[in-house]
Amino acid sequence: MSSDETPNVPTPSHSRAAVREKAQQVNAKQSRARIMRRVIIAVVAIVVVGAAGGAVAWAVGSAVSKPSLTPSNLQDDGVVVTKEDLAAARAGSASTPTPSPTTAGTPAATETASPTPDPTATAGTVDIHVYVDYLSPGASDFERANAKQLATWVDQDAATVTYHPVALLTANSNGTKYSLRAASAAACVASMQPDVFYAFNHALLIDQPKQDTDGKSDKELIDLAVSSGVKDAKGLQNCVDESTYDSWVKDVTQRAVDGPLPGSKKGALSGAPTIVVNGQVYAGSLTDAAEFSQFVLSVASDSYYGTSAPTVSPTPSPSTAK
Repeated sequence: MSSDETPNVPTPSHSRAAVREKAQQVNAKQSRARIMRRVIIAVVAIVVVGAAGGAVAWAVGSAVSKPSLTPSNLQDDGVVVTKEDLAAARAGSASTPTPSPTTAGTPAATETASPTPDPTATAGTVDIHVYVDYLSPGASDFERANAKQLATWVDQDAATVTYHPVALLTANSNGTKYSLRAASAAACVASMQPDVFYAFNHALLIDQPKQDTDGKSDKELIDLAVSSGVKDAKGLQNCVDESTYDSWVKDVTQRAVDGPLPGSKKGALSGAPTIVVNGQVYAGSLTDAAEFSQFVLSVASDSYYGTSAPTVSPTPSPSTAK
């Protein structure tokens, strides 16, 4: 190579042009990348918003499709026992309580047993409300001790009796929520076939599982209801499986806890059972039918005569007078 030959090196003007072109290419590429990122972010935002809207719509739709239902055939959040209910229960089960036979005029009977006081002998019909948790031993004790005389009073039009299923002991069954499930099943029966409610209620209280056990399964609850007289076993199964009245049971339990209870100005549910007679809460023995009967008679007398009624002392018979 001769000394006058120069290497193939771009001139300064050519170098500046090349740099500008390269910079323009880089800027164009970066602009395209920024536009693409914005498009992707916008698409993702639309998808997220759409998904959230869909979730909200599904949740609202689910809430609308499964409203909190109230069972039919209720009064003051309870089920009133009628003469027809008692007759149906007796026809279907020998274990259902029957009215006490009249013992008037029978010497042997009057010497060995005290007659059950009749509230109507002093006043009008007495209003009795019984709040029961189907896992409460006290509720079972009260039913065993008083079911027969309650049935007698209903048959004689001496009292109206209303049972209120509640769930205070839902946490006392190893996580199976037996208290809630049993009350919900009772609500299913009351709504589907009210004339069977009394028999089912009585069976749940008499054949009661112990606390801190699993309790009865849903199938066992359904079988017990069918043996109590429910005819539509499939419909009952659907009601139980779908937990149709679980929310209602929770609501009525809370209403009872908040008070006041029917006919009472201050009474509230503090435990099960809670028995309210003409607005007054019974605080006596759950296993002494005579004590409860005397309480009912006393409340009936107060309602008829007023709370200032004088106390009547029994008059000794001639045979025992000194």
